[in-house]
Amino acid sequence: MNIATGNAPTFQAARDFLLRHRTDYDTAFAGFRWPRPTEFNWALDWFDAVLATDPDSRHRAALHIHDPEGSDIVVSFGAMARGSNRVANFLRAQGVRRGERILLLLGNVVPLWECMLAAMKLGAVIIPATTLLTPEDLEDRLSRGRVRHIIADVTQTGKFTGLPGVADVGRIAVGGPAEGWANLAAAHDGTYADDFVADGVTAAADPMLLYFTSGTTAKPKLVVHSHQSYPLGALSTMYWLGLQPGDVHLNISSPGWAKHAWSSFFAPWNAGATVFIVTQPRFNAAQLLDVLSTTGVTTMCAPPTVWRMLIQQDMGKWKTSLRELCSAGEPLNPEVIDHVEKVWNLTIRDGYGQTETTAQIGNPPGQRLKLGSMGRSLPGYGHVLLDADDNVATEGEVCLPLSGEGRPAGLMLGYEVEGRMTATDGEVYRTGDVAERDEEGYLTFVGRADDVFKASDYRISPFELESILIEHDAVAEAAVVPSPDPVRLAVPKAFVILAGGALPDADTARSIYAHLRGRLAPYKRVRRLEFVDELPKTISGKIRRVDLRKGEETRADDSPVNPCEFLESIFADLV
Repeated sequence: MNIATGNAPTFQAARDFLLRHRTDYDTAFAGFRWPRPTEFNWALDWFDAVLATDPDSRHRAALHIHDPEGSDIVVSFGAMARGSNRVANFLRAQGVRRGERILLLLGNVVPLWECMLAAMKLGAVIIPATTLLTPEDLEDRLSRGRVRHIIADVTQTGKFTGLPGVADVGRIAVGGPAEGWANLAAAHDGTYADDFVADGVTAAADPMLLYFTSGTTAKPKLVVHSHQSYPLGALSTMYWLGLQPGDVHLNISSPGWAKHAWSSFFAPWNAGATVFIVTQPRFNAAQLLDVLSTTGVTTMCAPPTVWRMLIQQDMGKWKTSLRELCSAGEPLNPEVIDHVEKVWNLTIRDGYGQTETTAQIGNPPGQRLKLGSMGRSLPGYGHVLLDADDNVATEGEVCLPLSGEGRPAGLMLGYEVEGRMTATDGEVYRTGDVAERDEEGYLTFVGRADDVFKASDYRISPFELESILIEHDAVAEAAVVPSPDPVRLAVPKAFVILAGGALPDADTARSIYAHLRGRLAPYKRVRRLEFVDELPKTISGKIRRVDLRKGEETRADDSPVNPCEFLESIFADLV
């Protein structure tokens, strides 16, 4: 028998309230209250005790991994509970104990979900990691994460060879044998029981997940989440995605990042929906559309990059079962939303959150969208915008009040620095992002607080300029940063990756400048433009504008730095 704490009814009541009011934002926002359990183990109290045993869900697919080349793996909620129990018993035999940290380096394979559940049942702490990490990245995670065990795909085990301290940690390989590593396949060889007995109850505030942030402006931070914050906090994510029991939910996200836990783990399983995974070694838009038209996927969330690639196809040729479409990771450009609405009669709904939280802001189903806005505060979250002097403002840093019942359940415990946790205390939690709020409570993203800058004493949002830049047919990707200027102190400069067929010449630059002139007020206009082959990015694909800014700070004057940089001033008819 599993040891459950009896908190499933309280959790389920909160979840059912949001499901009942999934299209009634005002009622959901006003009436929702976070459950505040002192003890909670989502894997035992919810997944095993409810989803895996309820007649309506136990035989339903919990996980469906689809290979477009022809193979499918489908695991029911009941089978996933039994499989994760066997893995938990195996990990215990390998020496995994409550509170110990496990680095999880797996792709989208069944053992990823089994190991996540198993670690929760044991009370161990999971450090998800992307398979794109280098040995140097892994060395940093092993050290700062104080890792005691590693579970890695067999193709990844070689990255750990010779890393400091790796010989002193437990090592388990997935997908085949590896010298010096135990084989996870042994968990399913008949030795380990289908039942799991926990060694005690789990406190809701116990650490459960450690995530390294993407590091857009500095070294990645180590975020600490509890047994409450992501599992229970993902009720807000479930609400934003519009998930219902029995849905088949496709989220395009790589393991190792928080969005994968949001939408490929907690939110779908909070709803009792199927997690649907498409295996594509290289993204293929037409192939994905084929999958959507044949597999019964009902809800989908994808980053803006994927949506921009999909609209390059004749999307109207594909008929799907989709009901809900969402986008996250960065704000989605209005013209993409408009195009999809025209061809599919479905609206892509933006949402906002962080590794440090679950979904905070969004456009839930049935609500009026304002193009360009990321929506309103989701149930359980209330926001204030604070200016540079900590005064409430219509434009300012997005902050979460922390006093009393104001503290969202989905907020992290804190950051871990040099082995000690910096708790999220005080009056507010600062997201580091700047937004505008209108009279109806809709929030529009302005930019990272570190990225917003002044030119001629006006505040400039890089995202606003980048959004208009990529509307030009020649622009595939863009990043805007301040560039020193002897008169204005700084002017906006755009680094542009061109779309296929466009030439990095003066004619293209002039066409882009003309496009901007028709869309932007004079004080916002890009004054320098440089064509580049690539932009500096984090391993998760986010642009590191900080690197571009540093490069601009070394400019000697306002002359072009190379033949691919063009100043607006050379086009006399545009100035």
